[in-house]
Amino acid sequence: MKIVRFTHGEKIEWGLQFEDGIQSIVGNPYEEIKTVHTFHRSTDIRLMPPCVPSKIVALGVNYRSHGEEMNHTPPSEPLIFLKPPTSVIGSEGKIIYPPSSQRVDYEGELGVVIKSVVSNISKEKAKDYIFGYTCLNDVTARDLQQKDIQWTRAKGFDTFCPIGPCIETELDPADLSLETYLNGQVKQSTRTSMLIFNVYECISFISKVMTLLPGDVIATGTTSGIGPMQNGDTVEVKIEGIGTLRNYISKPEA
Repeated sequence: MKIVRFTHGEKIEWGLQFEDGIQSIVGNPYEEIKTVHTFHRSTDIRLMPPCVPSKIVALGVNYRSHGEEMNHTPPSEPLIFLKPPTSVIGSEGKIIYPPSSQRVDYEGELGVVIKSVVSNISKEKAKDYIFGYTCLNDVTARDLQQKDIQWTRAKGFDTFCPIGPCIETELDPADLSLETYLNGQVKQSTRTSMLIFNVYECISFISKVMTLLPGDVIATGTTSGIGPMQNGDTVEVKIEGIGTLRNYISKPEA
């Protein structure tokens, strides 16, 4: 099932996405998917980020090819960092280019959405705590990342974590095609089977550091092919079985 959040008028709702529109969901989808007979045409709604995370836990250097292009040695255990919930935007939203940066990069990734409270679990049990999967762009101010050494500022600007367009709840994450496009040209192409630490290993490791809550997101890392975006560009992250996350690069509004 493809789960979405959307606005219809001034109301924010959950829904199931179909080819011809959205069927509304009532209640908490993390506990039970309960549909109602309300159906919306796709042209009548606006998609929102498909979840509201308390935190985004991201993996650094989780593809060997990305480590090689950044001259980083592959980590011996998952390398994690945080992106704030205020960085989240949905598909079709604008990524705002901060005036303090001269280079803002795309990083297409598989996102994992947590279903229930997770703490100190094994990788064998991790699957039980996954709600579903989504597309994610770990937008990065590359020059600030290199300047600061630690990554909080470079990764944490408002609009620097596009997520969407949906959460696919019925998917095997082991070997999915993942591609990032800039203005229609493929810039990144990989399969999730190339991850150094797979989804279940990442969840287990993180859960032994911090408690994960329903709606929290794990960004599993990016592959080689990172590069800069400019004002007016369109960036897309496409993942097999999920769909396309599309965003637009924009200068701050005056």
